[in-house]
Amino acid sequence: MSPAFVSGVELSRRFYQSVRPLLPTVAHTAALIGPGSEVLGFDTERSTDHDWGPRLQLFLSPEDLAAHGDAIRARLDADLPDTVAGHATTVLPGRGVVVAELGAWLTGRLGFDPRDGVTGRDWLATPAQALAEVTAGVVHHDGLDRLHRVRESLAWYPDDVWRYVLACQWQRIGQEEHFVGRCGEVGDELGSAVVAARLARDLMRLVLLMNRRYPPYSKWLGTAFARLPGVDGLRTALTAGLTAANWHAREHHLVVAYETVARMHNDLGLTEPLDPKVRFFFDRPFRVIGGGRFARALAGDAVRPLIGAVDQFADNTDLLSHAERARAVGTVI
Repeated sequence: MSPAFVSGVELSRRFYQSVRPLLPTVAHTAALIGPGSEVLGFDTERSTDHDWGPRLQLFLSPEDLAAHGDAIRARLDADLPDTVAGHATTVLPGRGVVVAELGAWLTGRLGFDPRDGVTGRDWLATPAQALAEVTAGVVHHDGLDRLHRVRESLAWYPDDVWRYVLACQWQRIGQEEHFVGRCGEVGDELGSAVVAARLARDLMRLVLLMNRRYPPYSKWLGTAFARLPGVDGLRTALTAGLTAANWHAREHHLVVAYETVARMHNDLGLTEPLDPKVRFFFDRPFRVIGGGRFARALAGDAVRPLIGAVDQFADNTDLLSHAERARAVGTVI
């Protein structure tokens, strides 16, 4: 019989209670951060069918890693219990414990070591998913007194970077919002629906950014969005827009969504209030919010092109899940 489901964070906490007595007397930091649905708090019983088990990262200083790393791995392999809360400790590499030096691990996940400071290019070349993975999860013990400070430094974008990514998200919306009607006008309801879905995704990411939440990758975007306060009406409008049978109905529901998000923008107080009402796209009978005007208001006199952080203009998994590749692309802008 399968063991009762325990969240990955709670499972890791219990696991650390078994790991800690087996460690030598050296300063260490233990945490559950990095990839995995459980780190973001989205895990369910379904998550346990692969790559699942008690796990954590154990960070040591470079000197202690060199002196004790191999012995710690051997001790854990020999003496850890076979199960924690009914879940086997033998299914993951290293019995579920990654023994590493913090700086090297962070560089591998982010492409840079934030302990040395975080530049504007660091922020923009790092996918939001990676930032979420380092700042979510749980720290069981921070004996090195470094990880808590790293997580605080990466908790959210600096204000100038935040304004920039918000501007770029509005810019994306402004570039496609009139296509819903234009596709429908020529009889391409499928194309209109595809554009509407892209706009819904961009609006959801925008609202997460407005709420100072790093947008996760596609599997968890809707879940993260649904957990935001005060979005029930917006969710209803977006759902209705995506299930509408024709472009006129699709546009009607998107209008509700546009005006809702425009009011959210004004509530932030980052710019002078903008008219939250839709308007026609030039002389065409397509109603739009005019995403570009929100982008311009946020960007002000900034000279950087409104292209955005790397995951605002690229969505290839093999790019965004590889820190060096994402950084190479993200630092071009």
